[in-house]
Amino acid sequence: MNQDLIHVYFMPGMAANPSIFDNISLPETQFKIHKLYWLIPLEKESLEEYALRMTKNIKHENVVLLGVSFGGILVQEMSKYIKPRKLIVVSSVKTKHELPTRMKVLRATKAYKLLPTQLMSNIDLLAKYAFGNTITKRIELYRKYLSVNDKRYLDWAIEQVINWNQEEAMPEVIHVHGEKDAVFPYANIKECIAVKGGTHIMIINKYKWFNENLPQLILS
Repeated sequence: MNQDLIHVYFMPGMAANPSIFDNISLPETQFKIHKLYWLIPLEKESLEEYALRMTKNIKHENVVLLGVSFGGILVQEMSKYIKPRKLIVVSSVKTKHELPTRMKVLRATKAYKLLPTQLMSNIDLLAKYAFGNTITKRIELYRKYLSVNDKRYLDWAIEQVINWNQEEAMPEVIHVHGEKDAVFPYANIKECIAVKGGTHIMIINKYKWFNENLPQLILS
């Protein structure tokens, strides 16, 4: 029976740990969930090199890759080295053209290099950056989800998102996006499954939608 299981690998968003998936459940007779963790990037490691290194943690064939936010960008890069059964991105982007204007400005001016990532060991700042200003009132709730506050990782991660150079969407990618996403605005997103009322953190607070819909998205 175990040989028939579909292995689903979850990649969290920037600075987040896999606890963001704690409420996600799939039928155990059909699926086996595996949660991936961020690695600290090597010196001058490119996103492509990092993605290849991350594929070493994929221990099965014909897997489902699901990534949230920056994790969605990463699983798309990983899919260039392994052929997944399904590639799903949540609260993310499929091309550089879907990035918000503010990130395009940071790219053009290279102002992202001036961001005070050394201060992001302060969990309040990190939470606002990773999840957006809308969660200020609930910041206590999200403290547990953010654990990767290494300056080297944060500098690298911000640079990779802003400078991601994907021109065209991969034809096989399934994109799930919230209509109220403040980090990657819904208005910029092309061809996605829209989640009404979904914000950038909907993997946490709209987990019921995912539990109801992910099995069909994977099997269809």
